[in-house]
Amino acid sequence: MKLATRFQLMGWFSAAIVALIVAVLLGASQRVQQELDKNETADEMLNAVTALRYLTLEFVLRHEERSEAQWQLRSGSLARLMAQAGAFDTREEAALLAGLEHTHSSLERLFGTLAAQPDKPPLGTPQRAVADEFESRLAGQIGNKMQTMISDVLRLSELSRQELLDAQRRASVTVAVFGALALLAVAGTTWLGYRSVARPLDRLREGTARVGAGALDFRLDVSTRDEIGDLARAFDGMTERLQQTTVSRDELAGLNGALQAEMGVRQQAEARTTAQLQRLNLLHQITRSIGERQDLRSIFQVVVRSLEDQLPIDFGCICLVDHGSGRLLVSCVGLQGAALAMAMPVAERGYIDIDENGLSRCVRGALVYESDIAEVDFPFPQRLAGGGLRALVLAPLLVESHVFGVLVAARRAPHSFSSGECEFLRQLSEHVALASKQSELYAALQAAYDEMRQTQQASLQQERLRALGQMASGIAHDINNAISPVVLYTESLLETEAGLSERARSSLQVIKRAIDDVAATVARMREFYRLREPQASLAPLDAGALLQQVADLTRARWNDMPQQRGITIRLALEAAPGLPSIMGVEGEIREALTNLVFNAVDAMPDGGQLTLRTRVDGARRVCIEVGDGGVGMDEDTRRRCLEPFFTTKGERGTGLGLAMVYGMVERHGAQIDIVTAPGQGTLMRLAFPLPAAAVTAAPPRQAAALRHSVRILAVDDDPLVLKSLRDILERDGHAVTAADGGQNGIDSFRAAQARGEPYALVITDLGMPYVDGRKVAEAIKDMSPATPVILLTGWGQRIVAEGDLPVHVDRVLGKPPKLSELREALAACCGEEA
Repeated sequence: MKLATRFQLMGWFSAAIVALIVAVLLGASQRVQQELDKNETADEMLNAVTALRYLTLEFVLRHEERSEAQWQLRSGSLARLMAQAGAFDTREEAALLAGLEHTHSSLERLFGTLAAQPDKPPLGTPQRAVADEFESRLAGQIGNKMQTMISDVLRLSELSRQELLDAQRRASVTVAVFGALALLAVAGTTWLGYRSVARPLDRLREGTARVGAGALDFRLDVSTRDEIGDLARAFDGMTERLQQTTVSRDELAGLNGALQAEMGVRQQAEARTTAQLQRLNLLHQITRSIGERQDLRSIFQVVVRSLEDQLPIDFGCICLVDHGSGRLLVSCVGLQGAALAMAMPVAERGYIDIDENGLSRCVRGALVYESDIAEVDFPFPQRLAGGGLRALVLAPLLVESHVFGVLVAARRAPHSFSSGECEFLRQLSEHVALASKQSELYAALQAAYDEMRQTQQASLQQERLRALGQMASGIAHDINNAISPVVLYTESLLETEAGLSERARSSLQVIKRAIDDVAATVARMREFYRLREPQASLAPLDAGALLQQVADLTRARWNDMPQQRGITIRLALEAAPGLPSIMGVEGEIREALTNLVFNAVDAMPDGGQLTLRTRVDGARRVCIEVGDGGVGMDEDTRRRCLEPFFTTKGERGTGLGLAMVYGMVERHGAQIDIVTAPGQGTLMRLAFPLPAAAVTAAPPRQAAALRHSVRILAVDDDPLVLKSLRDILERDGHAVTAADGGQNGIDSFRAAQARGEPYALVITDLGMPYVDGRKVAEAIKDMSPATPVILLTGWGQRIVAEGDLPVHVDRVLGKPPKLSELREALAACCGEEA
């Protein structure tokens, strides 16, 4: 057989093996793509189930038709997804899918039952309790079934990912087997070629040497029917002719040169085959390594380091495409090229412009090879050339026709990348892109799971806050009723009792401030479940006086209670003289400072020094400082202490104290600084900006009483409030009739009208049993439209803020009523200015 035929057969054999390997790789790629599609379908199912869970919670909370319609749309979308999920063909996947469809149908029935519930009965009725319990159980069953569906979808995704890894492993084993077979075939062919070529060549070399030495009677006697056999027979003929004629040495040298050239061609073919097998083995190793990793950075590091060590290359990096800015972000640089990258510079987290560096072709999906970048005029290749690099290959990371990154490989020698190496880099970029996509899908699935868990926690927390807010609203009304007599009698004593001692007057003023703070705190209790009301008006405040008031209000906490436990806490009050006034809401700042004092006392379980200080800092701010010598905080606690519901006090703490302090600071445009260290105590500094112009506190405006006596009807179901209101108004000279309830008030007014002794003014409470304040006002206006009606209620400010003022009411006063506000209302309603 001719040598050319042998080499041709070898080429066809090698091509057949390569084609077979390519076919196997294509089959594996198709299987991988199928598994990726299944992963995407599972992800869409998970998103749909998560959306259904959120919409169910929203419908349970609000009962809106929009939520119900969105739920039905999402449910239909999920049903279509499950109906089209034919790719899940294994027994376990089919079982999971059937379970999902069954659970989904049950879920639709449960939600239909929930949506079909009639309007709830009024609060406080047994029917309302039954309806709430039924709705709660329905919501719980829906939540359990959704959790089951989420678990099944996650199992589907896990099975698909496992099948993807199995497909990759099978492809790797197949490539390794066929590669080994190819190596054996090439080795066998090489050995046969060597046996059929080397021996005749040795014989020919010997004959050439002997004929050259003059032994013209030497014969090779080679009987093979190939080119070497022909050459041997020609050699024998030549020696015969040499015996007869003179042979040209130039002709003999030419024949020898042709033989050497043919041998060189054969050796180059063997070298190319060996290099291709080595690259296939490297591709297999890299693919297996990145398949075991889930984070993008570790995948990129494995790829770049493997190329540096085994291809090899002098510089390698992977860049991610930022389509918004039209630039490449350098994500990973190899270890060997790190120093070179800093010198060029092409460091990690740096940016490379796409259009200005001729990288558009690669970003559009084409493999780019520059054999000598010294001849390229773009800035990026010139930077690489400045680092001593000459040959450059750019391979796009392409997934579903979308380029999200670029693989950069460079060498110092020009024209140093062969066509086989360029093709290898292209194939490697495809594998890297698939692995990156799988990593992104895994991260997205994990993020969806974490988000679902956070949503559950937030929903539970919101439900707690809603319940707390509803409870706080009722408590606020009762507290306002309870402290109303205290406010009225305290203000009356301060105003009318001129013979009070200075100590008694000071104590009454402390009581008044404390009651004002309680009223302000009660008013803010509804912030747990209602939007914040507009910013209260700011007034000039004396920081030193405010600090003294806080010390007096909290004396029991830092002095009396610790002494009962045998602990001593020393107070150091350091108020700088001549401080300028600050603008703020007095009650909010006092409450915040009180919280800080309580925290400082809690931080000193063994006693210590409590420091209250005011000063002006270098930035022209008034600083109010609360310091303690207690246990202090570590850095993590200091960083999180202002977060709502974060506490280090266990069951004793609510986690709302410092959060409310932070809210006050934000509303006042101030700044809070925390200086602390474990075992060295804590200093809380509140820095308030100075106003643009100097301000002074305006003296409180005294409300003028009516200059004449009027007949007043007071209606309330609380006897203490009724008595205190009657006593205060009678001290101002008015004739007051008290009615303990709405119906009694209406009867008293009708009887006075019949006697010809009408009342000039009616003051009525809002919340009363059977006949409330609205009905009282309506009845009074029906009998005497000109008679003014003042509504006195614990929800007074809320009614005004929400615009829910009753039609027949002239003025609304909140509880606890201020004496000045009450007099102003009397003067306004009875035709005189306050």
